[in-house]
Amino acid sequence: MGSNRALNWSKKVTTSQVEQLIRAEKDLSKAIAIFDSATAEYSNGFRHDRTTFGRMISRLVSANQFKPAEELLRRMKEERCEINEDIFLSICRGYGRVHRPLEAIRIFKSAKECDWELTEKSYITIFSILVDENHLKMAMKFYRYMKEMGIPPSVVSLNVLIKALCKSSETIDGAINIFREMPSRGCLPDSYTYGTLISGLCKCGRIDEANELFSEMEMKGCLPTVVTYTSLIQGLCKSEKLGDALTLFDKMESKDVKPNVFTYTILMDALCKHGRSSHALSLLDLMLCQHLSPNMITYSTLINGLCKDGNLREALKLFDRMKLQGLKPDVILYGKIISGFSDLSKFQEAANFLDEMILAGISPNRLTWSTHIRIHAAVIQGLCETDLNRAFHMYMSMRTRGLSVEPEVFNALINSFCKKRDIEKAYRVVHEMVCDGCLPDEELWKAMLGVLLDQRKTLKSIESFRMLLVQNVDELEKLSVD
Repeated sequence: MGSNRALNWSKKVTTSQVEQLIRAEKDLSKAIAIFDSATAEYSNGFRHDRTTFGRMISRLVSANQFKPAEELLRRMKEERCEINEDIFLSICRGYGRVHRPLEAIRIFKSAKECDWELTEKSYITIFSILVDENHLKMAMKFYRYMKEMGIPPSVVSLNVLIKALCKSSETIDGAINIFREMPSRGCLPDSYTYGTLISGLCKCGRIDEANELFSEMEMKGCLPTVVTYTSLIQGLCKSEKLGDALTLFDKMESKDVKPNVFTYTILMDALCKHGRSSHALSLLDLMLCQHLSPNMITYSTLINGLCKDGNLREALKLFDRMKLQGLKPDVILYGKIISGFSDLSKFQEAANFLDEMILAGISPNRLTWSTHIRIHAAVIQGLCETDLNRAFHMYMSMRTRGLSVEPEVFNALINSFCKKRDIEKAYRVVHEMVCDGCLPDEELWKAMLGVLLDQRKTLKSIESFRMLLVQNVDELEKLSVD
């Protein structure tokens, strides 16, 4: 497998010994060396079996090393080593995990061609991968193929089918029909079935039906999971039923189902959107008491809500706590803090955070380009009223880094320089504005012309005074003598 490193083995090499060494070795290249070195001991009677092959394939798949894993699978076939279902399915699942479902199909087909024994498990695994990756047409075609191959319906396969049909509002009624028919097919719905349908109904905005199904679920003794509670809470929040969502949250805790980070974050977001950021902040304290660590979405949600409610002090505390937790703020989060200061007309503080963001190396990309432009524009326009020099330096920084400048920024700078009678900088900004394909409006030209006329009058006054001095030089000299 490409490694020349060898180990000194005892005279009797056992499968268990090799498997344990591969499992214990954290470094993949060293694990490969162990595998290859054991192979060199064939003269002592050792041969890899499905245990050692399976362990090595599993390690390779975990590291996304799919081609070497497939090479080992082929080697197993060549050496007539028994290949069980779990070994090749581990490769299929690996491809599914990295969003390459067609590769999983290829592995499945190769297993069929090799006449490996495939059970219902293999078919359902491939079906599930296709559904998870939203290859729904192919998934439904594969489901029909499963029926042709005589794979009987089961709770697991029907759950996957229901999940596929719940992905669209156009097909969710089909999912409900299958759900209602399950008992007649000898398949009783389980918690996963109910949870999948409730989630699908919530996404389609059919919250009342989801609520009814939730009640039915409890009556039939199917215990809702944290995922089901979270889906319903999210649906209630989206339907502007925040009170019901909070009631369900309390019920969840009374049923000893622990909320997760997503549950808390969804509720915090809804509370913040309703101007209740203080309540959302209390949920954060509760979350921390449960030893749950907030993620970037949690912090972003709270900081945005606190800034909107004008509670910038608490927002800054959270911002600092997030950084201490090792999470790195992105441009969106910086933007919320900067906008918070800007809304309070604290443009110097906003500019400080903008400088901090730039020093942190947060550069614009295709997705964040407009956000960078927006926050720069807000800060520069604000600084034009309080610190024109800093506003101009920030404007120059924008141009240096290739950020496009909005017409409002040009207008603010030019008007401010005109008020300061700094015609040179005003002219420079106008020139750059025109070069960027943005034409000044009539009011801007008037402001520029006004400054030029004022300066021209000043020059004329100086010239008239100079002529007066020249004309009366004799009188002035007499006065100086006297």
